[in-house]
Amino acid sequence: MSADYTATITVSKTPAEVYDAINDVAGWWGRITGTTTAKDDEFVYVVPGLHYSGFRVTELEPGRRIAWIVTGSYLSFVDDTQEWNGTTVRFDITPSGDGTQLTFTHEGLRPEVECYGACSNAWSTYIRGSLAAFLETGVGQPNFFEGDEALEAAEHETLRHRIEGAGAALNAGWPTSRVTNMPGDQQAG
Repeated sequence: MSADYTATITVSKTPAEVYDAINDVAGWWGRITGTTTAKDDEFVYVVPGLHYSGFRVTELEPGRRIAWIVTGSYLSFVDDTQEWNGTTVRFDITPSGDGTQLTFTHEGLRPEVECYGACSNAWSTYIRGSLAAFLETGVGQPNFFEGDEALEAAEHETLRHRIEGAGAALNAGWPTSRVTNMPGDQQAG
């Protein structure tokens, strides 16, 4: 099996500053619904018409590590629209000379999964571009949509129900192939 996607940057900031910037998701990735600052916090990130992902914070070690598990997702541009379900996004922070090295890993995003090309390209843009700029200059290039489309979509009850359902299945130890009731699923009847 191939290696998980990783991206590494080194910035002239302290580990504490890098940790704080990662948790300011709106500064480098985009608006979310929910919070990211305590273990077990949950949040949703939406790109209207393209994808959404629900996350739960699983690790928070100030100045060292942040990890989020994907509790539910929908990727409109691949056949397996739920292939992110159960994957983990991890940020490892280490001092490096006069700065800090950040290694981003999306565990489960490997070359053999369908979204690897598009998803690894997007993560590279956000980590090496937006997050690096946010850390060095205070200004990232996050996604924002007109009319708060992402926030409205993330707050929509049906979307919340689907993400919570997927999260419940993962918490119960079900394999991700058993997570259902996502957009595009065939309904019985």
